[in-house]
Amino acid sequence: MRSDGELMLGGLLRNSHTASFEDIVPLLNEHAPMAGFSNPMVYVSDLQQKYLVPLPNQFSAGGEPLTRLNIDTTIAGRAFRNVELVHARPDEDLPPCEQEDGLRLWSPLLDGTERVGVVGGITQRVDEVIEWRFKRLSTLLSLLVVSKRQTSDTYSRMVREKPMTLSAEVLHNLLPNGSFANDKVVIAAALEPAYQVGGDVFEYGIEDDQLHVSIFDAMGHDLASGLTASIAVGSCRSNRLKGAGLVAISEAIDEAIAQHFQLSRFATGIIANLDMSTGTLSWVNRGHHPALVVRNGKLAATLGSAKPAPPMGFRLGRPAVVEHYQLHAGDRLLFYTDGIVEARSPEGEPFGLERFIDFIVRREADGLPAPETLRRLIQSIMRYQRGRLQDDATVLTVEWMSGRRPGVTL
Repeated sequence: MRSDGELMLGGLLRNSHTASFEDIVPLLNEHAPMAGFSNPMVYVSDLQQKYLVPLPNQFSAGGEPLTRLNIDTTIAGRAFRNVELVHARPDEDLPPCEQEDGLRLWSPLLDGTERVGVVGGITQRVDEVIEWRFKRLSTLLSLLVVSKRQTSDTYSRMVREKPMTLSAEVLHNLLPNGSFANDKVVIAAALEPAYQVGGDVFEYGIEDDQLHVSIFDAMGHDLASGLTASIAVGSCRSNRLKGAGLVAISEAIDEAIAQHFQLSRFATGIIANLDMSTGTLSWVNRGHHPALVVRNGKLAATLGSAKPAPPMGFRLGRPAVVEHYQLHAGDRLLFYTDGIVEARSPEGEPFGLERFIDFIVRREADGLPAPETLRRLIQSIMRYQRGRLQDDATVLTVEWMSGRRPGVTL
C-alpha cells in the first residue's frame, strides 16, 4: 500500500515529463491534496531577488489573485532568506479568508544552493511526517521549475520588472547559476544592475577536483562592452576546455579582444583554478582588483601579483605570471569588480574596500548563507547610491569547505 506522500510525489513525477512551465500549478493543485495540503501556491524569485512572484493563475482561498511578496518583510520571504521551513497562519502575507483554518507551511524551492522561490500549503496538522512530505514536495517542485523555465517565456517575463538592455540580455545568457555547492566548495555570485549590466561577467566550472573561477570587467557600459565581456568569457571557456593553462587562457583572451576591436577595447580579469582536494589556489590577474581571503571573520590576505600583467585587449606582450596561495578550511575568497568598492553616495563618498569587507564579515558572523549575504550586499550598495549604480557591481565568493557539508539544505 502506497502512502499519501508517495501518491503525491509519484503522481507529480509521472505527469511531469510532458508538462510545460504553465502546467506546474495545475499539477500541484491536483496532487498536493493527496498528502493533505490544501490551497498550494508557488512563487519564484524575481531577477534581483527583491520579490517573490506568483506563478500565473493562482488564487488565495478567498478567490483573490495572488500578488508578489516582499522577500525582506514577509513570512514566505523568511523561508527564502533563511532556507528553512516556516509555519504561519493561513492569512499571513495573503488576503484573509474566514473559511480557511489550519496552518500554512512555507518551504524554499532549492536547486542545489540556488534559491528558486517558495511553495506554500495549508495543512490541518503538523508533525514530522507532514513536514517531511512538504520538504520533499518542495524539492520536486524545484526540479520542475528549473527544468521547465529554460524554455518558458512566461517565466522570463515573470521575473523581470522591466525590459533588459541588449547587452544585459546577451550577458545573462552566458552566466552560470548564481550559487552552487558540494561538499568541498560553496559558490555564490551577484551582479547589478541586472537590467542594464554592460561589461561585468563571471563564470565557474568543475572537473574532477579542479574548480575554475573567472571574473571579467570590460571597459565601458554599452553594447560593445557586453560584446567584449562575451568574447572574454567565451574565449576563456573555449581554451580551458581545450586544456590550456591559466597564462595561455589569458593570452588567448587578450588576442581575441584585440583582434575583434583593433586595440580599442579591453577587459580586466582574474582567471583562477582551485584544487578542491588540497585548497591550493592558482591564478592569473590581468589588471583586475586582487581577490581577498576572509578567515575566521577577518581579512587574512590580499592576493596581489608580484608582476602585474596588463588588461586583455592591448597586445602589450607583457607575460602574465601564475600566482599561488594555500587556503585554510573555511576560508572565503572574494572576487569583485570596481563597481562594488567605487560605488559612491550622492555626497561622493565611496562605498570602499573596508566597508565591503566589513559587510561580508558581519553577515558571515550572523551565520547567513553566502547567497543571502550577497543579496543583502547588493541591496546595501543600491541603497548607498540611492538606487542607481554608476558602474556594474559584481561579486563572487568561493568558500573552501574541505569536505564539510554546506549548511544550506533542507
